Amino acid sequence: MIIAIDGPAASGKGTLAKRIAAHFGLAHLDTGLLYRAVARDVGRLGGAHDDPAVAARAARSLDPETLDDPALRDPGLGEAASIVARIPEVRTAVLSYQRAFAQRSGGAVLDGRDIGTVVFPDADVKLYVTATAEVRAERRYLEKIGRGEPATFEAVLADIERRDERDAGRAASPMRPAPDAFLLDTSNLDIEAAFDTAVGVISRKVGQRGRA
Repeated sequence: MIIAIDGPAASGKGTLAKRIAAHFGLAHLDTGLLYRAVARDVGRLGGAHDDPAVAARAARSLDPETLDDPALRDPGLGEAASIVARIPEVRTAVLSYQRAFAQRSGGAVLDGRDIGTVVFPDADVKLYVTATAEVRAERRYLEKIGRGEPATFEAVLADIERRDERDAGRAASPMRPAPDAFLLDTSNLDIEAAFDTAVGVISRKVGQRGRA
């Protein structure tokens, strides 16, 4: 079973994906980490994140064993990852890894921006997790404050809106809901309510396929 979970930054899709994977006993891949790793390696190569040649080189030589690098969670890498993700050659290189990951026995849960539209358009279940920009900015702002990072709500909101525009407007694999994805708006849901809703959707989908 392959479950595709897409959505914008701070929508809650990553947290949901981990819990869903644990619930159904599936492997989980945060595909955003792949682009963060590419952005990290571009920096180590001394290149600019919007340089297609350097970014593609970093993507083709990406070492999956480094995906547990704590540096991938550095705040600045999110913006850099969004930049390298616009480059078609980078997405092509990362695509093969994502598809190979999900072919393991039992399947997997993958979360990202284009899983249900490009990576696995035939996924068994597709969820598009979203929330208003203001709600997502508030979540990210509180995360930053909780980690002791300097932040203002206004700056975080501007960053969220900039990333949304970039991810949705890129030529290669733009962020958008798949036509057959279940839209899960978490603006007014806590994690438990969102998780219960998602599990219900997945269970019904799987049940329908089993009866087909």
